[in-house]
Amino acid sequence: MSVRCGLTLFLALLCLSILPAAAQDGLRTEGEVAAAQGLYAAEVPVGSQVDSARQAGYARALAQVLSKLSGDAAVVNRPGVAQELRNAEAYVEGYDYRQDQSTSPGGAPTYRTMLVVRFVPEAVDAMVSALGLPVWGQPRPKPVVWLAIDDGSGPRLLGTGQINAARPLLDRAVERGYRLGLPSGGAAEQAVVGAIWRGDTAAVARASARYSPPMQLIGKMYRSGAGWATDWTFVDAGRVLATRTVNESDPRRALSSGADVAADALIQRYAKVPVSEPAGTYRVAVTGLRGAEDYLQVSALLQRLPVVRRIAPVRATAERIEFDLDLLTGLSGLDRMLGQNAVIEPVEGEPGEYRIR
Repeated sequence: MSVRCGLTLFLALLCLSILPAAAQDGLRTEGEVAAAQGLYAAEVPVGSQVDSARQAGYARALAQVLSKLSGDAAVVNRPGVAQELRNAEAYVEGYDYRQDQSTSPGGAPTYRTMLVVRFVPEAVDAMVSALGLPVWGQPRPKPVVWLAIDDGSGPRLLGTGQINAARPLLDRAVERGYRLGLPSGGAAEQAVVGAIWRGDTAAVARASARYSPPMQLIGKMYRSGAGWATDWTFVDAGRVLATRTVNESDPRRALSSGADVAADALIQRYAKVPVSEPAGTYRVAVTGLRGAEDYLQVSALLQRLPVVRRIAPVRATAERIEFDLDLLTGLSGLDRMLGQNAVIEPVEGEPGEYRIR
């Protein structure tokens, strides 16, 4: 079998393996189609349009947005995030549904309901800052993918002519909050395959000089036992920032893993944690209490705020209560999380002092 035929067969098989996703793009219902646009929107599959399914969808969509903003795929594991995801509806600006149609491997039509959620940017930013999450600034770079694939018939470069085959990789990058580009894949660029295969990152960088920015995600993908292995290298301005070898039985996962390699390297270098006060214990006081009901409301509010890790009452009088609060990002983080509708508000010019509204 020729090299060209071998790669064609591989790409054909790969495209077949991702046919449901591709078919979904072409067979959506007619008319205006709801879709997530920008960092503060996300779309998630839901089982139905009942309230309970939508509420669960809000939480998953907000987790996607936080992942895109921070670049951290495991952002839900950071302190306070899981707690605030349960309050995801408070951040929702609007939502829509989309019905996607695709085809099963057996040829039968299948349908999937997607919930498209838009969140209030200012509210989400305040939460990100209050929880001390990293922020991956904009504009974000669009590295070029130099991927050589050997299905057993010799390595070939994956270029713009095979964009459907590259879709798992490109889509995963979007999920991580950035985009990847492909080289045109002309004859001159096909000659770069040798440099990719021997790990000559400098030669790949020279071939990529016509593209911007000077970042390359370099990969070689090959058969490994019953599955696939991909050796990834991420280069930024000639400097190797990350290397990783991924073994997967599914070629789609082997492909998409490269987006995580690049994202992790970019975040480590460029994401910044917002300036805030240090975590620790802070004394706060609330005045203007009118009775036991006010005390219970204040205590309940502080206990459910994700920025508060621990609450300890210190002293109380008829109109004033003091607490020691263990805070993730100090009093500034507490103030940002309170919002405009909380039962208490900060006393201007007196840090740590609050009053009943």
